[in-house]
Amino acid sequence: MLAACFIAVLQAGMRANRPTFFVPVAFGLLFAGGIGWLVAAVVGFSRARAFGASTRWFSLSAVCLIIYHVQLLLLGVIATIGAAQNDFDLVLGIGAFFNLFVLLGAVCAIMGFVRLTNPR
Repeated sequence: MLAACFIAVLQAGMRANRPTFFVPVAFGLLFAGGIGWLVAAVVGFSRARAFGASTRWFSLSAVCLIIYHVQLLLLGVIATIGAAQNDFDLVLGIGAFFNLFVLLGAVCAIMGFVRLTNPR
C-alpha cells in the first residue's frame, strides 16, 4: 500500500522541498537508535546469566532492531541506485521485507515476557 502511494506520487509529478534540518535529524536519530539498541543488546547478553532466559530473548529483540537499522540504510542505498537507473523493481522487492526484523524483534520480546512470568 505504501509503495502504491509512492508510485502515485511519482506518476503525479509531485515535488516537495526538503527542510534544511531533515538530513541531520534523520541520520542523527538513526545513528542514536542504532547505538541505543547496540548498548541494549550488549548489556542484555551480559546480564542474561544473572537474570535468566527472558533477558536473552530481550537481547535477541535488540539485535533484530539493530539489523532493522542496517537494513534501513541498505534500502536507502539501493533506492538511490534504483532512482539513478530509473528501475525500482529491486527497491520494491527488497522493501517488501522491510519490516521482517521488526516482526522478529516483536516475537523475541513476546518470548521474553512469557519467560519473565515463569520464575526460576
